[in-house]
Amino acid sequence: MRRKGDSMKVLVIPDVHLKPWMFERAEEIMEKGMAERAVCLMDIPDDWNQEYNLELYRDTFDAAIAFAKKYPDTLWCYGNHDLSYLWNKRESGYSPAAAYTVAKKLDELACALPEGNEIRYVQKIDQVLFCHGGILDYFVRNAVPAASYDDVDEVVRTLNGLSWEYMWNNFSPIWYRPQESVGRMYKPKELLQVVGHTPVERICREWNVLSCDVFSTHRDGTPVGTEEFLVVDTKTWEYEGVKGR
Repeated sequence: MRRKGDSMKVLVIPDVHLKPWMFERAEEIMEKGMAERAVCLMDIPDDWNQEYNLELYRDTFDAAIAFAKKYPDTLWCYGNHDLSYLWNKRESGYSPAAAYTVAKKLDELACALPEGNEIRYVQKIDQVLFCHGGILDYFVRNAVPAASYDDVDEVVRTLNGLSWEYMWNNFSPIWYRPQESVGRMYKPKELLQVVGHTPVERICREWNVLSCDVFSTHRDGTPVGTEEFLVVDTKTWEYEGVKGR
């Protein structure tokens, strides 16, 4: 039983993009006891030149679903590539051929999670927020009543209830790229934000944003980053990169 005030080490699985082996490596890290819980920043479908490789789409989602069943307290954060299929919003990498498969497998993943552990835009553990892109202060002020601005739990609840009209834009938590902007993030002195979405060469922290999308590849398939998983302490905010093998 975790006591109030105890630290928790969390394994972060960043953007997947049709790499089922990421879940195998993540399981190895969990089995070694290097983290107590996992959070997946999703973007499970789509990768360069794989639009018609439906077997790879199925294998990747099946690996995610198996991980969800083995570690039922894992938290899941929708990415823009996942939501593009649920909302029929075509974007770079979207595969019309895989549309039915992705929608079906996303439903299977959601059904595999325990009651009360829904896939959300934003997840919170202690004073750490996990989301795909990043939570901009400007977005919070425009989406949340002013009276609720300082109530982080209420802000998270409100953001998670927003519809696609709010979320499908460059400033939302699924699309924003703090690595490429100087916009003020939500409560930078009080909250750490752990994000994916923007490929980086190494796990790095700038102010209160910890970026970890180090598994994405260039068009020719070569890795952009170090292919390390982030393990972060949700109390001290200390972090390290861990190889899965």
